[in-house]
Amino acid sequence: MLFLLYKIPETGFLLWIILQMNRIREGTERIVEGHLTETIATKYMKGEFLRYAESLNRLQNTVSRAVDERMRSERMRTELITNVSHDLKTPITGIISYIDLMGKEEIAEPKVREYCMVLERQAGKLKKLVEDLVEVSKASAGTVDLHMERCDAGIMLDQAIGEFSERFTDKGLLLEYSGLPEAKEEGVFVRADGRYLWRVFDNLLTNIVKYAMPGTRVYIDLAPHDDGKIAISFKNISEAKLNVSAEELMERFVRGDASRSTEGSGLGLSIADSLLRLMGGQLNVTVDGDLFKAVVLLQADR
Repeated sequence: MLFLLYKIPETGFLLWIILQMNRIREGTERIVEGHLTETIATKYMKGEFLRYAESLNRLQNTVSRAVDERMRSERMRTELITNVSHDLKTPITGIISYIDLMGKEEIAEPKVREYCMVLERQAGKLKKLVEDLVEVSKASAGTVDLHMERCDAGIMLDQAIGEFSERFTDKGLLLEYSGLPEAKEEGVFVRADGRYLWRVFDNLLTNIVKYAMPGTRVYIDLAPHDDGKIAISFKNISEAKLNVSAEELMERFVRGDASRSTEGSGLGLSIADSLLRLMGGQLNVTVDGDLFKAVVLLQADR
């Protein structure tokens, strides 16, 4: 009896310690999971437990403020890109219209005709950059109007490759395309917005034409993936040395050509990634030496 009486306060003290530790553990797990609005209740805590819980609550508040600031900064940057892009579209359209009118005039001087051609080409690049800026800002902000439907990825990929076949030939790229055996007979259906899925394919194929080494092979594969998904992979050898990581290539305005001597804005992969995320898909990019690989994952719709 004396032994049990002696153990009662000791057991109560140990139980109190376990409860405090469990409360701190649960609070830490909530922070890790991203629940930054729920603080650890410090009532009845004493000593080191109280100091540790208060430190975690301060950390939680700091992280919450940092996340809010980051979101606000990203939102302001997106709004700035969108507003500036819209403001640029009007003068660029006017420039292109007047260049077109100049091209219709009979200009005797060859140098002037050459200058007009250069102006037309550069104005077209500027227009494309502005359009890409508008699209990437919409995709990042999630304001794209999606119309999800059952799309035949095999047919769309065939059509996209067909449109790029001439450009591949001009650059000396040899295409190796393999798809599922049932692709032509039964179709390979995915759940996506057809317009934006086409844009994803267009961006990835354009990326290959711009940066692949001439005279090399380009591999495009269509195959089933885990969890009922369809994987479409694009592989090519880069002409320029890839001295950036796959994560950096996915960032906006980052290009594989560090000298920036090729055409492009560095927005193609970012736009493709944002559009796929909105459609419930995924874009995985890997770099192995000079080998560039992009894999599009989409949910199959059987």
